[in-house]
Amino acid sequence: MPKHIVSGLNYLTAISLRRKGYLQKEIAETLGTDRSTVSHYINGRNISWDSIEIAEVITKLCPKDFLKITHALTKDADKTKIIIKTLMVHEFNPKVKDSCIGCGLCVDTCLMKAVELTDLKAQIDSNWCCGCHMCESRCPTNSIEILEVEENSNPSKP
Repeated sequence: MPKHIVSGLNYLTAISLRRKGYLQKEIAETLGTDRSTVSHYINGRNISWDSIEIAEVITKLCPKDFLKITHALTKDADKTKIIIKTLMVHEFNPKVKDSCIGCGLCVDTCLMKAVELTDLKAQIDSNWCCGCHMCESRCPTNSIEILEVEENSNPSKP
């Protein structure tokens, strides 16, 4: 059953990328699959609709649960990043305060690999932050704050 749920997540990702203008070849490269599989996803063939429904439920969970379940199902950090970032509805703006001591716990905790240490201070890439708050909860100095970006604050988004 986990493989079927991953297929559902891949299907949703392929459909989302197609709507964003990606070509079938680009979608196949992004998902690490062949073009035939992407064609089946785009045309809704050879995929269980129950798997798609379960995948849709997973995408509606809180970011932490969405991330952890997807990572547990795919067992692949890169594929997890792609699925999460493509299907993520909200954007997040992470902030690191000067009280950061550069311990690296946040780096080790981040499944999206959005956190790195630079000059002994955590830096969080907002392009990859999924708002799971796992880094924030592991920080011993409470130096990390993850804020959700309000929809109306980014005029370039439709």
